[in-house]
Amino acid sequence: MSSKRLPGKVLKMILGRPMLARQLERVARCAALDQLIVATSKEETDDPIESLCQSVSVRCYRGSLDDVLDRFYQCAHSAEASHVVRLTGDCPLADPNLIAELVDFYREQDADYASNCRPPTLPDGLDAEVFSIAALDAAWRESVDPYEREHVVPFILRRPERFATINWKWKDDLSDLRWTVDELEDFEFVTRVYEYLFHKTPNFDLNDVLMLIQQHPQLKEINGHFLQNEASKRT
Repeated sequence: MSSKRLPGKVLKMILGRPMLARQLERVARCAALDQLIVATSKEETDDPIESLCQSVSVRCYRGSLDDVLDRFYQCAHSAEASHVVRLTGDCPLADPNLIAELVDFYREQDADYASNCRPPTLPDGLDAEVFSIAALDAAWRESVDPYEREHVVPFILRRPERFATINWKWKDDLSDLRWTVDELEDFEFVTRVYEYLFHKTPNFDLNDVLMLIQQHPQLKEINGHFLQNEASKRT
């Protein structure tokens, strides 16, 4: 809730439901996931997130605001997880099929960590990461770097000699597309996508959104001016 660029963005309404609820209903369709947990902070400002989770019957874990690594570690162990799929809560166009493909890729390669965004080939907003509980445990025990504590996975990524890390790529490079929600214009874009697609195809996927943009290229202009600065942070 304490986002600096767009405060309270996860509870902004899309077609009558909070944005986070829209994302959760999409992610819940991913057959590769055994359970779905929202990991938020203990700050009073995040009380509405816990209330939302209760209303949609999704488990909510609350931990440190700043030590996100500890929050993920404690959350994963409370769920007795062997592997963790990490998603961010500002991506209401998350595609459950792509998440499942990443999980399958991770298991087939027997890696410690897999992502679809290092480097990215999918639109910003479809990012996902998978890592083992053993890798997460090591990061939690050993990391003292504030950056590593805040961003969860840098401890793993900075030690390629120790952890096997792999990246899943889409067949085309779509990384110039921006489907995440950091700015008001981003929220306008995803809202328009829902308005076009949801009533006819509530389970719309990546290809449906790509076809929509092809039919209505003006949609890209809503938040396109953020692309140059924002795309670089994903590499």
